Amino acid sequence: MATDTLKSTTGASGASGIRRLLLDNGALTALIVLVIAMSALSGDFLTTDNLLNVGVQAAVTAILAFGVTFVIVSAGIDLSVGSVAALSATVLAWSATQHGVPVVLAVILAIATGIAAGLVNGFLIAYGKLPPFIATLAMLSVARGLSLVISQGSPIAFPDSVSHLGDTLGGWLPVPVLVMIAMGLIAAFVLSRTYIGRSMYAIGGNEEAARLSGLRVSKQKLAIYALSGVFAAAAGIVLASRLSSAQPQAADGYELDAIAAVVIGGASLAGGTGKASGTLIGALILAVLRNGLNLLSVSAFWQQVVIGVVIALAVLLDTVRRKAGATPVSGAGGGGKGKQATTYALAAVVTVAIVGATSFLHNDSSTSAKPKLGLSLSTLNNPFFVQIRSGAQAEAKKLGLDLTVTDAQNDASQQANQLQNFTSSNYGAIIVNPVDSDAASNSVKAADKAKIPVIAVDRGVNKAAVDTLVASDNIAGGELAAKTVAEKLGGTGKIVILQGQAGTSAARERAEGFAKGLKAYPGIKVLAQQPADFDRTKGLDVMSNLLQAHPDVQGVIAANDEMALGAIKALGSKAGKSVSVVGFDGTPDGLTAVKKGTLYASVAQQPSQLGKIAVDNALRAAQGKKVETTVKVPVKVVTKDNVAGFTG
Repeated sequence: MATDTLKSTTGASGASGIRRLLLDNGALTALIVLVIAMSALSGDFLTTDNLLNVGVQAAVTAILAFGVTFVIVSAGIDLSVGSVAALSATVLAWSATQHGVPVVLAVILAIATGIAAGLVNGFLIAYGKLPPFIATLAMLSVARGLSLVISQGSPIAFPDSVSHLGDTLGGWLPVPVLVMIAMGLIAAFVLSRTYIGRSMYAIGGNEEAARLSGLRVSKQKLAIYALSGVFAAAAGIVLASRLSSAQPQAADGYELDAIAAVVIGGASLAGGTGKASGTLIGALILAVLRNGLNLLSVSAFWQQVVIGVVIALAVLLDTVRRKAGATPVSGAGGGGKGKQATTYALAAVVTVAIVGATSFLHNDSSTSAKPKLGLSLSTLNNPFFVQIRSGAQAEAKKLGLDLTVTDAQNDASQQANQLQNFTSSNYGAIIVNPVDSDAASNSVKAADKAKIPVIAVDRGVNKAAVDTLVASDNIAGGELAAKTVAEKLGGTGKIVILQGQAGTSAARERAEGFAKGLKAYPGIKVLAQQPADFDRTKGLDVMSNLLQAHPDVQGVIAANDEMALGAIKALGSKAGKSVSVVGFDGTPDGLTAVKKGTLYASVAQQPSQLGKIAVDNALRAAQGKKVETTVKVPVKVVTKDNVAGFTG
């Protein structure tokens, strides 16, 4: 799929030739080194199932990145591809399942959505003269907002006929990998064999020179951004197929991964260089990194650090390569392609030989006597889930278990990858705290097929069988929160509600509980309901804004303690005096605020107990013992009167 090669302006031989080869194929060299290193460090990496996992996990990023390659080669940038992917998938699911549109037509509508978004980007840039960064940043927000508006913040089931894109052929070959290869071949063809592809390089090399030579730059930019939109739509369809649902918050932040893959693959942000094969290698590097670091139980926070370092090194390598005299030339000639093909073949042979040798390191190693458990949490950027992790880790240590904890960062696709890694590594049992109950179903089904017990914690999994659900009832908790604030106000008063992150099951269930609980108190008037994304800072900002419109507010219900604490900050001296605030979760900071009296109450779910009980049940299931289908951990309203005896 090479579209251009980098040739030295001066001849080289011997050691300088090897140096030139490494410089001109830096991304490929990095991928080889990574594969060898991961094979040596983890015996679970070099298995057929796991290598296929890597391909699946690279697919969406690679497809997005192929589209971004067109833009970057032409010296532009597209920050909207992740949001456009989510919007396109949402349009497909919404039209096919809720409005009876034939699936084929729904797919065409999804692709058309991507094209329309790309054309708007191109028009703003080419004719509106907006900088690409600003134009596509605006589209990022617009597309994400439209996705939320269409879906009303809730996932939409994906048509079964399209969901097969997330399946496998013959029970082993993943369809997303085949789609990735097909889209890569299309991208390579466009770049190397079409007029618009040559135009991309011309515009990226020198836009003014391209214009003076007769190239219609503005029209070409329209086409370039439209192509990026097509690839974004395809990536969104593949992603939603994997998750069996269109998630309005899907692909959040994927634009950064796509840009990183293009840059790591050897393209320059200055434009004029880039190739589809390099982009594919860049996406594979990111996938291998995440997969390997998960297998090695490296913290998700450190994973972000490592990936950032890799991106910086990739740009540094590009600088070194240019200083060393490598210059980009067209890859249309047969000699260039032949040399590139030879390089790839040689790299494959070297990789297979070294990886084969490292596999002996693991063949003779004894396996651990401790049962291996995997815990995938929806996020660790929330004290509630940190407490679940702490409870689980403490119990695992007590029982002598090997527990691997991963952070999905509220990304259903990333969680699917983590669960796939646990399954392919043949863990004794898997504990999952789903980002979304529907999106986790396919991954749980795969674990069930591999006869690995699955324990769901805090949230259930829809359309898939789990051995045990360990949870408190979010809806019942929401009702308790509503009852608590209503009784504090004597059954009459004006309140506002701070909702959780749109599209998450916890936000939906708690909001449903609030609504149910308030029905019993007609004297309570809800002045406003606004999302603050479970975040303390956003809770502060949203509450500050609401106070401007509703200074007479008497009560606040927040869907978690973090937002409640932000609201308390905005209320200042009113908190705990003229305004009663009720939170949710019973986090350490929330309980401290209860003790101080600024937070009237928190509906506590005892998260440490959730983690502890989940590990106990996972061990029993791994040992083949009988476990309860559902274990309910009671919620408790914690106020200043009983906070001293509450441990969480």
